[in-house]
Amino acid sequence: MKYAVLIGDGMADYPINKLGGKTILQTAQTPAMDYIASHGKNGLAKTISDGFPPGSDVANMSILGYDPAVYYSGRAPLEAASMGVNLAADDVAFRCNLITIEHGRIKDYSAGHISSEEAKILIETLDMELSTEELSFYPGISYRHLVVARKNLGIDTKCTPPHDITGKKFEEYLPGGKEGNFFSDLIKASMAVLELHPVNLKRVEEGKNPASSIWVWGQGYAPKFTPFQELYGKTGTIISAVDLLKGIGIYAGLDVIEVEGATGYLDTNYEGKISAAIEALKTKDLVFVHVEAPDEAGHEGSIDKKLKAVEDFDSRIVAPILKHAEASDEPFTILILPDHPTPISVKTHTRDPIPFAVYRTDKTDSDGVMTFDEESAKKGSLGLVKASDLIKMLVKAK
Repeated sequence: MKYAVLIGDGMADYPINKLGGKTILQTAQTPAMDYIASHGKNGLAKTISDGFPPGSDVANMSILGYDPAVYYSGRAPLEAASMGVNLAADDVAFRCNLITIEHGRIKDYSAGHISSEEAKILIETLDMELSTEELSFYPGISYRHLVVARKNLGIDTKCTPPHDITGKKFEEYLPGGKEGNFFSDLIKASMAVLELHPVNLKRVEEGKNPASSIWVWGQGYAPKFTPFQELYGKTGTIISAVDLLKGIGIYAGLDVIEVEGATGYLDTNYEGKISAAIEALKTKDLVFVHVEAPDEAGHEGSIDKKLKAVEDFDSRIVAPILKHAEASDEPFTILILPDHPTPISVKTHTRDPIPFAVYRTDKTDSDGVMTFDEESAKKGSLGLVKASDLIKMLVKAK
């Protein structure tokens, strides 16, 4: 048996008035996902454990079969693993966004989805100007970067994800609690460095949002994972543009495939991802394919972009895997799901259970659900399950 787990980040949503009271999934043209739903079994999964924030870190750990209550230590250390940043026992990794602040408010959590090339120059400048014996900056992808603080600095600081406070006055959400002033001062110092940087001056000339500040959040220590193969008896691969997902894969002992042109946005290299996935399945039992674009569109509050992202996920990720699975000489199991909702109306993650569908090529066993969406999944035969149990359910199913 081969397995494909296809994750459309943030696909789930709430009913939208402009769509006649339908959700994005109910409105989008998704024939491949509908086929899987109508020829398989459906349900709802709780990806956000009680007591945890509704983040992609918690949700995707759960989907990959790791209970956050056992394994979670913070988002940023997962990204550090993907970036090749080794953390000492007392190192605290922080996610470091490049953001746009305008008139005292957070205008854009992604600085206009700044390119990795531009961002690298800015982060290297910040490291040169602001790094000390206590902390350092590390460049990542697009707006997503890393600050590593030493000797337990900031582990108990209270931080807020910037995508939760778009449009809000930044001063009201600066880091608080223990050592909050230290990191608030760091954010303000970054503004002085970035304000007149040539990269930002050029972006303004081009009508783009400048990276006018950093924003730190999601901190934690390096976690310890039990290898995926030891837990589930299967070899696996993960394909994603996002350091968070790649970091989880590294800690889990999965192969992490880098796909050129994978951006984490609507322009990502879908064909490269799916080609890599099909190739990986020649030697591995299971592949996780993660697409970030629907989540980004949800954070932007763009109905059109989210519809496109979901339809692209269906036609350029799900459909090719489904075609490959149907043509294969060995049986396949396909699981499709978002990691969490990112509703257009709130522009951030919520903790609502997400729809999922499971289809086996060797065992067509429909439960009567005809389409893949939030409402239809409620009628599925699999009911409400804990997301961290999904992989076990897949590999142990008879």
